[in-house]
Amino acid sequence: MIEETKNNEENPENDPAEGPSAELFSNEGKKKQRRAAPPKKVSSSTNPDMEERVVAVSRVAKVVKGGRRFSFSALIIVGDKKGKVGYGLGKAREVPEAIKKATHEAYKHMISVPIDNGTLPHMVLGAYDAGKIIFKPAAEGTGVKAAGACRSILELVGIKNVLTKSLRGNNPHNVVKATFRALKSLRSIERIAELRGKDSKTLRIK
Repeated sequence: MIEETKNNEENPENDPAEGPSAELFSNEGKKKQRRAAPPKKVSSSTNPDMEERVVAVSRVAKVVKGGRRFSFSALIIVGDKKGKVGYGLGKAREVPEAIKKATHEAYKHMISVPIDNGTLPHMVLGAYDAGKIIFKPAAEGTGVKAAGACRSILELVGIKNVLTKSLRGNNPHNVVKATFRALKSLRSIERIAELRGKDSKTLRIK
């Protein structure tokens, strides 16, 4: 037994902690470290020309097997004040993440709104579920006569003079969707003349 231990001490090649086998293990560890992929960079798609406004942030709960799971929902309006506007709804465990998700959703659902001298081209009625709002064109200097989420949308569209009246409902989600339905149904005088096959100068929108 004493002679075998001496041989092991004299020949370090037999020791598994040293020699070529140890180098093989270290090389494998280095290879594994080299194969590790770098973290992905998340690029933000926010446009500096766009303005964002938070309409509503609320806490919601989801009932699961273990109890209730709480999260936050955010309703965001995005517009460039030049006739383009969109809205989005995002949900997450934290408020900043919910706002970020809602903003990306709003950029995906942008609409174009016709504007006639800073006001609406004609009167329009928007309704969604319990929300119902009427919009009327206004003269120069009237301003935006609206409140809440409806005012934010009209300002981000670029409308400077308008009269509004909420006929029913004050839920921000219903108000936003009713306002967008009304804005989608707007038609400029040029568009109406094109659909009818007439000259726009011979038409008059009431």
